Amino acid sequence: MVDKIIDGARRFKEGAYQEQQELFNKLATGQSPDVLFITCSDSRVDPSLITQSDPGDLFIIRNAGNIVPPHALATGGTTASTEYAVGVLGVKHIVVCGHTDCGAMKGALNRDALTKLPHVCEWLGHCEAAVLNVQENFNSDDEDKVLENLIERNVLLQLQHLRTHPYVAARLQSGKVKLHGWVYDIGKGTFKAYNEKTDTFEELLMEAEQASLHADRAPKEA
Repeated sequence: MVDKIIDGARRFKEGAYQEQQELFNKLATGQSPDVLFITCSDSRVDPSLITQSDPGDLFIIRNAGNIVPPHALATGGTTASTEYAVGVLGVKHIVVCGHTDCGAMKGALNRDALTKLPHVCEWLGHCEAAVLNVQENFNSDDEDKVLENLIERNVLLQLQHLRTHPYVAARLQSGKVKLHGWVYDIGKGTFKAYNEKTDTFEELLMEAEQASLHADRAPKEA
C-alpha cells in the first residue's frame, strides 16, 4: 500500500501538478480559502474529491466524528485550527459535514464498549448531547435509522459548539461568516443539508436544480 502512495506522489508531480502549475505557483506564497470544511477522518471521505474543489479552496479539519469541542481555555487542534481559519484566513463559510455509516457515531451510541480506547471514549463525550437527544426524542427499533438520526443531530450539535468560539461568534454577529450542516451519503455520492426553517436535512440541490424547482413551483399564467 505504501508503494501505491509513493507511486501516486510521483504521478502527481508528473501529471496533475504540471497541469495546474500556475495555480500551485500562486499557492506557494499564500492561501485565501473561502470555506472551512470540518469532517470525519474516515478514509472513505475525501473532502476535495467529494466537493470537486481545487487546492486552496478548502481549509480542512478532520477528526473522528467531525467534532468541534466547545470553546475552552484548554487548547486543542480543532480549536486552534478553527481560530486560525476564521480569525486569520477570514473564511466566509464553515461546513460541518457528517457521513453515513460513521464509526465514531456507532461508538458514541455505546461508549461503555470503548474501555480499551479511553481517549476515543473521552473524545466522543463531545457527542453526548446528541446521543441523549436521539434517545429522548427518536423512538425506533431500527438501528440504521437511529444511527442516521444521530449523525444528523451530531452535526447540529457541533454547529452549536462552533458558536461558542469567540471569532466564530463575532463573525456570525457581523454577518461575515455562515454555518452549514451537511451529511454525505457514501453509497449514493449525495449530500443532505440542514434547513433551519424546517429543522430537517434535505437533499442538497445545485443552483441549476434549485432554479428548475422554483420554476416548477411558480404559479402558471392563465
